[in-house]
Amino acid sequence: MDKSSLIGMIIGVVCLGIVFYEVSHGHFAMFISTEGFLMVGGGSVSVVFIAMPMEKIKKVPGYVRRFLFNKSKETTEVVALMNTLSEKARREGILSLEADIQKINDPFLASGLKMAIDGAAPDIIEQTLRMEVMAMQERHKAGKKFFDLIKVYGPGWGLVGTLVGQVGLFGKLGGAIDEMGHALAVAVVATMYGAVIANAVAGPIGDKLALRSGDEILGREMMLQGILSIQAGDNPRVTLDKMLAFVPQTDRKKLKIAA
Repeated sequence: MDKSSLIGMIIGVVCLGIVFYEVSHGHFAMFISTEGFLMVGGGSVSVVFIAMPMEKIKKVPGYVRRFLFNKSKETTEVVALMNTLSEKARREGILSLEADIQKINDPFLASGLKMAIDGAAPDIIEQTLRMEVMAMQERHKAGKKFFDLIKVYGPGWGLVGTLVGQVGLFGKLGGAIDEMGHALAVAVVATMYGAVIANAVAGPIGDKLALRSGDEILGREMMLQGILSIQAGDNPRVTLDKMLAFVPQTDRKKLKIAA
C-alpha cells in the first residue's frame, strides 16, 4: 500500500475524530444525518452515472486500487534497468535480450523490446509505443474524472441539502423546538458532508492519480528512448546519458551505476 496515502488518511481521520469528540463530548450521533447522507452520497453517485458511461463506472474499483497501490517504477529503477539491458545488448547482441523479456513484469517494456529484437523499424516501434501511451493517458483521465465529478458536485449537493433543511426549518418556525433543531441539523450536516467528501476524499485522490499518471508517462517515455537507443546499437554510456536526462540532478547522485 502507498505509504503517503496511508499516512495522510490516518492523520485526516485522527484530526477529524478529535475535533468531533471535542465538539460533541463523545456524542457522535449528532454528526449522523440520514437525510444529509442521502442527499450528498446519493446525489454524488447520481452525478457520476449521469456524466460517465457505464464501461468507465465499472472500472471504479481499479481506480481505487491504483490510488492505494502504486505499481509504476521509479525513474531511478527505469534508469538502472535500461542500463543493464543496454550493457548486455552491447556485449552479447540484441538477440540476447530475448531471454530477459520473460523476466520483465512491465508489458510496455517487454512489447517494445520484442519489436526491437524482431527487427521492426524504429519509427514503427516509436509509433506503436506512443499509441499505447496515448491510450493509457485516456484511461487515467477517466479515473481522475470520476473523483473530479465527486469533488465538484459533492459540495453542490451538500448545498442543496442545506437549502432543503432551511426550508424545513422555516416551515416549522411555529412548531416544537426539537423539530426546528432537526431541520437545522440536516442543513448544517449536509454542507459538512459535501465539504468533507470533496476536500478530504475525492480531491486528494484525484490529484494523486494525476501525479501518478504523469510519473508513469515519464517512465514509459524513458523506456521508449532506451529501447530505440539499444536497437540503434548506441554505447551503453550514451543510453545511460539519455536516461539521466529525465532524472532531476538531486536524484542522479542516488544512482550507483557503473559507467
